[in-house]
Amino acid sequence: MSTEEIPSFRYTAELAGELEQRWQTRWAEQNTFAAPNPVGPLADGPVPADKLFVQDMFPYPSGAGLHVGHPLGFIATDVYARYHRMVGRNVLHTMGFDAFGLPAEQYAVQTGTHPRTTTEANIERYLAQIRRLGLGHDERRRVATTDVEFYKWTQWIFLQIHGSYYDTDADKARPIAELVAQYEAGTRELADGRAWAELSRTEQRRVVDSHRLVYLSESPVNWCPGLGTVLANEEVTADGRSDRGNFPVFRRTLRQWMMRITAYNDRLIDDLDLLDWPEKVKTMQRNWIGRSRGAQVSFAVSPAEVDAPVEAPAVEVFTTRPDTLFGATYVVLAPEHPLVDQLTAAAWPEGVDERWTGGAPTPAEAVATYRSTAAAKTDMERQENKQKTGVFTGSYATNPVNGAQVPVFVADYVLMGYGTGAIMAVPAQDSRDWDFATAFGLDIVRTIAPPEGFTDGAYLGDGVAINSGFLDGMRVEEAKATIIAWLEERGLGRGTVQYKLRDWLFARQRYWGEPFPIVFDDAGAPVALPESMLPVELPEVADYQPVSFDPEDAESEPAPPLAKASDWLNLELDLGDGLQHYSRDANVMPQWAGSSWYQLRYIDPTNDEQFCAPENEAYWMGPRPDVHGPNDPGGLDLYVGGVEHAVLHLLYSRFWHKVLHDLGHVSSLEPYRRLYNQGYIQAYAYTDSRGVYVPADEVTEADGKYFHQGQEVNREYGKMGKSLKNSVSPDEMADAYGADTLRVYEMSMGPLDTSRPWATKDVVGAYRFLQRLWRSVVDESTGELRVVDDQPGEETLRLLHKTIAGVSEDYVALRNNTATAKLIELTNHLTKAYPGGAPRTVAEALVLMVAPLAPHLAEELWQRLGHAESLVKGPFPTADERWLVADTLEYPVQVGGKVRSVITVPADADKDAVLAAALADEKIAALVDGKEPRKVIYVPGRLVNVVL
Repeated sequence: MSTEEIPSFRYTAELAGELEQRWQTRWAEQNTFAAPNPVGPLADGPVPADKLFVQDMFPYPSGAGLHVGHPLGFIATDVYARYHRMVGRNVLHTMGFDAFGLPAEQYAVQTGTHPRTTTEANIERYLAQIRRLGLGHDERRRVATTDVEFYKWTQWIFLQIHGSYYDTDADKARPIAELVAQYEAGTRELADGRAWAELSRTEQRRVVDSHRLVYLSESPVNWCPGLGTVLANEEVTADGRSDRGNFPVFRRTLRQWMMRITAYNDRLIDDLDLLDWPEKVKTMQRNWIGRSRGAQVSFAVSPAEVDAPVEAPAVEVFTTRPDTLFGATYVVLAPEHPLVDQLTAAAWPEGVDERWTGGAPTPAEAVATYRSTAAAKTDMERQENKQKTGVFTGSYATNPVNGAQVPVFVADYVLMGYGTGAIMAVPAQDSRDWDFATAFGLDIVRTIAPPEGFTDGAYLGDGVAINSGFLDGMRVEEAKATIIAWLEERGLGRGTVQYKLRDWLFARQRYWGEPFPIVFDDAGAPVALPESMLPVELPEVADYQPVSFDPEDAESEPAPPLAKASDWLNLELDLGDGLQHYSRDANVMPQWAGSSWYQLRYIDPTNDEQFCAPENEAYWMGPRPDVHGPNDPGGLDLYVGGVEHAVLHLLYSRFWHKVLHDLGHVSSLEPYRRLYNQGYIQAYAYTDSRGVYVPADEVTEADGKYFHQGQEVNREYGKMGKSLKNSVSPDEMADAYGADTLRVYEMSMGPLDTSRPWATKDVVGAYRFLQRLWRSVVDESTGELRVVDDQPGEETLRLLHKTIAGVSEDYVALRNNTATAKLIELTNHLTKAYPGGAPRTVAEALVLMVAPLAPHLAEELWQRLGHAESLVKGPFPTADERWLVADTLEYPVQVGGKVRSVITVPADADKDAVLAAALADEKIAALVDGKEPRKVIYVPGRLVNVVL
């Protein structure tokens, strides 16, 4: 249709854009989405008991802006929040920005632009894009981790954790002052037996610091020269490279801040049972923490040659399968194990297998070379490597159950960070040990009888013990209990529990991050700053670049950008001992710091006195056993985001929250009561003959092939994103169709928790639906209302109330795709059944139901229908039960096990009436052909089955 032929009042992209801007302005001016708090600056109205706190995962404000995949979860939470706001709940929904991090810093290095300038510009662009979508956020509650008033409280929380220790008797964190009081009172003993008063002040500080939940440690770290910083294990890929930038990562020993997240191992696992989370995410967290029950076993060592001591200490190993001890044919130490030097012999034993020596003339040279090679690999790389390597130390250990002398190796598939850093190797029952034993010609002894037909390789299943002395004939669990008791009786081992999770490396050699609220005295001891000195603000620097290194330079030394800010680093302070010189930490916190607690600041973003008032936290996040049951841990009501954060952000945030709970700062046990993982929007991407991605919007199709600038390209399917050059901007879609159309299309594409393909050509379907809805209310030619005051017919009433009930259930369950389908069905019905104008009662109910999905259009139609007040706070229609009860029922009728016909009977028809109708049906009567059925099976409300 030409421009001249388009009716003046048709719902077009231009009209949509105009009314969307108008309603967004009105919402902002009237603070429509403000949610009142119980106390404080935002206590600006009565607080209903029925509340809802819904939140999206913290986005990073990328300079690239949004593509249509980003808002998928944002729109879904907005629909959810809008529905619940319409049914009368006090809804807190807002969005902030996880704005510290490496991208802004790298851009600053390239351009000389301060990271704050870049970050704030990115935030403004991001806000413009999400505001255009009509998201109903409480704008007063927006935060960014880079705001000084926000990271002041991040630093404050750091001080709370630093000022605490884990009381194992109480099974929770307690203030460190309580620990000091116990030492002073003599109710807690020192490990070396000395009295507290005998220790110097320096020694006392060292003891106290060793108990803190935040501590300094000389420990192996993941050093990435290409990024100029160390990385947490979770930030390193399985290939031993940085997840950002794909640079090589090397193991180095550095003095770094660590957080004692491992103190919470059991609580982090056990409390997962309290959470309404996807089971997949719970499993990922359980596996990441890696709780293993087993035994710690002592292997006495027999040094091989001269320089090794005669009485060498035993090697302690942890095993989850102590029942296989009789099959342990060698011992392996991690390259970093402290006993490696002590157990490395001066010379090779006579007749040593050459495969064990690494080609070196002495054990010392073999071990040194091997350790150097292992240092260049990450933990993940060492674990994933299928080709097993190692060298013999020259020493032997004694298997405690049979006295066998077994060689002691150093191998990188054993990690110092798990268990004791040493293993007893049972190749017949462990695949990695099997591979190593096969490569090095070591003995393999089966201790579990494999099933019949099992041929080769390690057998990992259950079975009966064999070749295991007094354990023979026992099944695995019985054998475990028996051997642990046997070891404990003889002082050779004990039952114990181990974990994979390591303490959290909490320092980065960057500029753009939160400074630590810690200073160091001239002796190098850390001193926490008083709260009155917060915030410690980032200084202005001219150079944001860490000292650059060759990405392959494993021996390079970290040099943070803040090390150059000498005036900021060095300061004179009176911290109770008179004016003294102190130095600041040149490292900054990792990006995860702010995102570990931001939901609490959403609750109370303008509070200058507290990070979050207890009354507000208890209202929005406190346990609600009356609503959620007696074991409700509290937390926000719905958290939507990607599954990729399962073992990073979600684990870290749970840890911080539990510390705050232990210290009495929050009432909730957990930060996120319910978690929902949305899927992704995917799109076609195209590569040329070089394998280089080309812009998807420049590709054309001809005869089933695809071309870019005349050259044929390959098509593939993947996650939408900048790197694949297949992004579609939401602004582009809003320009072409309106933001409401984009919202409806994204919600109608499929179930929210699954990934779905983007197809721009299909957006028009959502557009036409909204046009039909508009025409149901507004005359396209005159702009006048088309609704009538006639009473709707019975068929319409049944469909209307069925739609109300179904859409309400769908909105609560986040089934927005099926809610959309129901609304389309009702709209199509009105279009066909009432060509002269829909009944007002039905049209108003339809507009209200559409409002969570297409809020701008719904507001406009609601106003045109004569309502002065916004529909944001309802009312949402209520289904009348009278119209939900069907007056007829359909029964499939089976003959010979197959459905042969369907009959319709009154809903109140009894069994005899249903059976009579079934046998009287023409199709069924023809099949029965006058014969007496052997049996007629009747399932009320479901089916009739005739057996001939």
